Amino acid sequence: MTVDQRIEFVMQSIESHDRQIGELTDAIAKLVAVTNEDATAIRTLARIAESHEK
Repeated sequence: MTVDQRIEFVMQSIESHDRQIGELTDAIAKLVAVTNEDATAIRTLARIAESHEK
């Protein structure tokens, strides 16, 4: 394998990793959004439960 071929391989590998990181970043952002929605719903349910206890 020549130096140019190795450089090309590394560049392609980096581009692939960049795409994967972008996809993972998007997935994490969606998980954070859903988790925040769940937390809001749980807090709302907790307030309802507390008001029914009183």
